[in-house]
Amino acid sequence: MGETKITDRGRVTRQRIIEATGEQILAAGIGGTTLDTVRAATLTSKSQLFHYFPGGKSELVREVASWEWTQLVAAQEPFIRDLSTWESWDAWRAALVDYYLGLGRWACPIGSLATQAATTDPELEIQIGAAMEMWRNWLASGVERMQAAGRVEASVDPQRIAIVMLAAIQGGLVLSQPLRSAWPLEAALEAALGSLHRASTTSAGS
Repeated sequence: MGETKITDRGRVTRQRIIEATGEQILAAGIGGTTLDTVRAATLTSKSQLFHYFPGGKSELVREVASWEWTQLVAAQEPFIRDLSTWESWDAWRAALVDYYLGLGRWACPIGSLATQAATTDPELEIQIGAAMEMWRNWLASGVERMQAAGRVEASVDPQRIAIVMLAAIQGGLVLSQPLRSAWPLEAALEAALGSLHRASTTSAGS
């Protein structure tokens, strides 16, 4: 539905529905989230839901994925666009940990959706896959900038380093969840960055 057909008040309501649905999906999964539970959480009618999301639950979930991705990218700005110095990598890591701490929930919204997308919606799977690929490529580009600056050995594979970073984020969050503590995520990211430091062209990795 085109944004021009929605009033300012309508946009607020629509966004409220998206955010509430995101919270439900993170807590109960896509399968455990229904239009009825969304209606109850947002005090909206069935007609309102289909007014804003004529495609029903599938469209709503895809909108949640887009919103969650936008939030995740914003949390990593401006560092994710640079990553050409050790300082920028450290700042990126700190910003990412702060983002997950600020959510008050030990899970990555995009990572959580990725594990469910294949069994629920092929279009959602493509959407999430494209987002994860973009994230990986941003990290790989950072490694390439470090190589271009002579800070990291040219023999390092940027894509492999980027995959290690993403695996550390997702795995660290899984381990942080039962402990309700940031330290597993921080430890996983420190170990992932260690793979980059070990390829440093200086003994201090700085």
